Amino acid sequence: MRAIWKGAVSFGLVSVPVKLYSATESHDVSFRQVHAKDGGRIKYQRVCSIDGEEVPYADIAKGYETEDGEMVVLTDDDMAALPSTSSREIAVEKFVPSDQIDPMLFEKSYYLEPESTGAKPYALLRQALLEADRMAVVTVALRQRTTTAVLRVRGDVIVMQTMMWPDEIRTPDFKIETGEVKEAEVKMAQMLVETLAGDFEPEEFEDDYAAAVEAVVKAKIEGGEVKRTPTSTKTGGEVVDLLAALQRSVDAAKTARGEDSGTEETDEAEEAEEAAPKKAPARKSAAKKTTTKKTPAKKTAAKKTTAKKAPAKKKAS
Repeated sequence: MRAIWKGAVSFGLVSVPVKLYSATESHDVSFRQVHAKDGGRIKYQRVCSIDGEEVPYADIAKGYETEDGEMVVLTDDDMAALPSTSSREIAVEKFVPSDQIDPMLFEKSYYLEPESTGAKPYALLRQALLEADRMAVVTVALRQRTTTAVLRVRGDVIVMQTMMWPDEIRTPDFKIETGEVKEAEVKMAQMLVETLAGDFEPEEFEDDYAAAVEAVVKAKIEGGEVKRTPTSTKTGGEVVDLLAALQRSVDAAKTARGEDSGTEETDEAEEAEEAAPKKAPARKSAAKKTTTKKTPAKKTAAKKTTAKKAPAKKKAS
């Protein structure tokens, strides 16, 4: 793991230098929006809803929409004037009983690792939290914004969990009409609870949706149901694809030097290779003409080489 933040936990006069690591990662399955016909990815343009013109990034600003639908445009100067902080301190405000904090407030989790000089006070804070069965409510600046969080112990590590603000928790706007609940029904429900009672073991559960998607994708790949796009980084593994790619590379290199790519000659050579063997002597004659300006000794060698390697030269061309 890579540390995403460095600072110090401070409680009273004690300071614990720490590193912050993301404690979770999402394995959610994500899909691309593509053209069903050829697998090409769908691109979206930044178009203004008023004039219908595409807007470059340089002309895009932040806007705050009011309740009546009007838009207030905020400039870079406006954003710079907003309160922000770059403090590297996780300040403990108070220690509260663990059961007083509604889990709905928890947002994102981080591991705290002590620097070498803070190992002892880190262990002290961890032990204090365990024995008191409390969480430390802290304030911390992440991404230039101050937020509240809690410190709690998980195994041998102190975990920091950021929290949402109280007004971000919605209140349900519906009422539940339960009707009359009979005592016999309550006892039956309690019996069901006792029947299914047990300890929570996370490894008993798995993301069957992700596994099913992976199985479907694997089956389609093995069945050759893959769309080749300009951005593809893999080929079907066929030799012909490799040869074609090499030929295109040679043609591109020749074109860059101002030479004839020789694509037409290559096509003719492939046709000749598929034709009857009677055309092979013509290749030998061409080899002889090529070596007429060399010394007699090299002439003979060229003839022998040409005679043996003619098929290979046809493929290479």
